[in-house]
Amino acid sequence: MTSDLATKFAKIVVTDDRGRYVIPDLPKATYSLWVRGYGLVDSPKRQSAPGNLVDLTAVPAPSAAAAAEYYPGMYWYSMLKLPDKSQFPGTGDQGNGIAEVMRTQHYWIDTLKNSCQSCHAPGSKGVRTLSKDLGTFANSTDTWTRRVGSGQAMSNMALTLSRFGASKALSLFADWTDRIAAGELPFEKPARPQGLERNVVISTWEWGSQKHYLHDAISTDKRNPTVNANGPIYGSPEESTDLVPILDPVHNKAYEIKHPYRDPKTPSSQDLPAGPSVYWGDEAIWDGHTSIHNPIMDEHGRVWFTARIRPAANPDFCKAGSDHPSAKVAPLNESARQLSMYDPKTGKWSLIDTCFTTQHLYFAKDDSDTLWLSAGAPQSGVVGWLNTKMYDETGDEAKSQGWTPIILDANGNGKRDAYVEANQPLDPAKDKRVMAAFYGIQPSPVDKSIWGQSMDVGFSRMDQPGYIIRLTPGPNPTETALSEIYLPPDESYGSRGVDVDLNGVVWRCCRAGMSRASIAPSARGRSTARPRPPASIARKAGRSTACRGRNSRT
Repeated sequence: MTSDLATKFAKIVVTDDRGRYVIPDLPKATYSLWVRGYGLVDSPKRQSAPGNLVDLTAVPAPSAAAAAEYYPGMYWYSMLKLPDKSQFPGTGDQGNGIAEVMRTQHYWIDTLKNSCQSCHAPGSKGVRTLSKDLGTFANSTDTWTRRVGSGQAMSNMALTLSRFGASKALSLFADWTDRIAAGELPFEKPARPQGLERNVVISTWEWGSQKHYLHDAISTDKRNPTVNANGPIYGSPEESTDLVPILDPVHNKAYEIKHPYRDPKTPSSQDLPAGPSVYWGDEAIWDGHTSIHNPIMDEHGRVWFTARIRPAANPDFCKAGSDHPSAKVAPLNESARQLSMYDPKTGKWSLIDTCFTTQHLYFAKDDSDTLWLSAGAPQSGVVGWLNTKMYDETGDEAKSQGWTPIILDANGNGKRDAYVEANQPLDPAKDKRVMAAFYGIQPSPVDKSIWGQSMDVGFSRMDQPGYIIRLTPGPNPTETALSEIYLPPDESYGSRGVDVDLNGVVWRCCRAGMSRASIAPSARGRSTARPRPPASIARKAGRSTACRGRNSRT
């Protein structure tokens, strides 16, 4: 590790069976070198420079507790006790303390991993121990109650606790940290890297700010991975700031550019309620207006962001009464986040107003370079897109965009026609709208289908394990798009993200590992995904092997 460069830089390598190591491609600097490993404590640091031979001596841990301090956080996180399966469904505050929306243990695990783990590192030192700076309380449950009221994310944490049943969840977190404080250690020990794992080389740079967090990063265009070769990497800091962090991995430099917004009334995360932090006191460290969630790079090296550029109220062309083709089908009154594009060659930003809320985004491999965007939350019930070729040629953000409701071919005639709304009963002569929304979104490289993964489809407050949705746009997506829905097994709880490989196989990350939805676009048949309403009214295609069997995990 070195601090001699423009940003703090480190490389991590693994020794072979004889303890030999090599650290390749080091920039010129003075480095600190030491040995770290499972069953060890850090060895004394040695100073050296590239080109030198340095012998290091490993230091065995003096105790199991000392060794465990170096375990990955997941080993400590696994010590958290879960409510037994017999305690579900929850019976509320007047019953077992578990919220009634928790229908099975899978719902609890999904909420823990999708809501808590997705933002925090629960097994890390700062989470598995309770800081004395939180104050003095009668017990650890009260200390945890104070802890989750910290910072500008306190409202989100309160919402998650309400889904668990706050008293039950806080008591389990308190039990976890109490047992660790009393000396209990993880029940498993991590193994030393084996086989090809010995060849790993990890390069790390410190970029961004201590007060900001990094949500996503992008370095190239997946359709052509030579785009931006060795060029800068762009990050998205979401609610924490309007400053986009950028890393130059060749010159080991980090810098920032400011993301603009169109309307001065665009809300800021400074407006979020905040509790005092043990790290920052009463300082509200987030001040993001643009809520920059997800970046993607196009074939020209331009960077597109899902970002907020204005308050939520939509312009008139999005609403009922507009002559916009999509507004005639599914008028939208609000969007929480819109779209932007940064051109590194010119240093200019384009702010693009979308009627639909944006969350993640990906380019289709088509003549229009269509950018498909997910909405995240299911309230809008639409999937949106931007014809970037048209936008580049005309600059017309209204004409270049469109969106479609998610419609199932419930009457089975193979085309989209009149449909009933999501809150209306099935009509055997009509199709059916579903108030779902994609979280992850991926166009298929083998056909024109668009795949999405939905964490919560709005049929109840919680509907794990989430759906996989295949959308076939048709010639005029606003009016012709049809969708198919697949329901993975409960064991694949925690759906968060989706990708499609070059063979058209859909991969969805889930909390049991990875799942593969082997749904070939040319194979029509019956899905083995377990159906339940509204999946049972979808026309099934192929087979879903999500999180089932050895070949479905990686």
